[in-house]
Amino acid sequence: MAMKGDSEVKIASHQELIIKTNKKSIWFRIWQHRVFYLFLLPGIIWFFIFAYIPMYGITIAFKDFNFVKGILGSPWAGLKYFEQFFNYYQAGEIIRNTLIISLMKLLIGFPMPIILALMLNEVRVTKFKRTVQTISYLPHFISWVVVVTLLQRMLTPYGGPVNELLSTFGFDKIQFLGNINYFYQVIIASDIWKGIGWGAIIYLAAISGVDPQLYEAAKIDGANRFRQIWHVTLPSIRGVMVLLFILACGGIMSAGYEQLLLLNTPATAKIGTVLDVYVIQAGLEQGRFSYATAVGLFQGIIGLILIITANQVSKKVNDTSLW
Repeated sequence: MAMKGDSEVKIASHQELIIKTNKKSIWFRIWQHRVFYLFLLPGIIWFFIFAYIPMYGITIAFKDFNFVKGILGSPWAGLKYFEQFFNYYQAGEIIRNTLIISLMKLLIGFPMPIILALMLNEVRVTKFKRTVQTISYLPHFISWVVVVTLLQRMLTPYGGPVNELLSTFGFDKIQFLGNINYFYQVIIASDIWKGIGWGAIIYLAAISGVDPQLYEAAKIDGANRFRQIWHVTLPSIRGVMVLLFILACGGIMSAGYEQLLLLNTPATAKIGTVLDVYVIQAGLEQGRFSYATAVGLFQGIIGLILIITANQVSKKVNDTSLW
């Protein structure tokens, strides 16, 4: 028994020594690369101040927030505002609109940057390729206010170029904006136009890392360009595609407040009012800050659950995950 006790003590002391050594080595490595950590410090400080400290404001979702009393002085309300939202007669409609628009953007818009990247990768004229790539990602830097203004000028039935072209070919002019029959088409098309080029950059970078010898082997086996794309390029960038898809799944409950806030009208409110827009209306327009925070928190929790679920499914199916 004594020998057994001595061996247990030795094992425990050995484990403590390993832990201490690892701790020393961690701090040693940090000190050794202190210049790199110094460059990282401004980013950490920025995230701490503007991303983590404001998270305390989430507590007003559980309080009867009062400007005079402040967050700390406001009395607790429990789940009162969550119950108010779920009892709201349009809550189901708002959630449904959010899911429909987000899923349409995901299913239709997600493959578009991949297709553009594959097409650009097949272009052999460098100048043309760079020109198209530059033109395609420039809309990403244009605000939605400018994009919506352009849409209004282009799609208006009163002298807009799109309707003038339709009139030239003998078709009737169409009121695209504010029309419930064309609302989804305008939303999805404008979202794709704005983000397709920027998204393609990531896939082009991934494609550039594919081993050229794989293409040579595919050629020897008699594969044409399409077969090379299908059997070499797409499998090689599958990891990037999966990771971006997981991140996109986390935004399913967020349909894009700027775009829908600007393009939504009373005529399209029935299908265009989403959680993002509703939170802004309840918080900023009506001054119901606790209620709006509760709705936003519900939206964030669902998004977190979705991204965790998508990550776990991807880990089991494709052995690819964010963590």
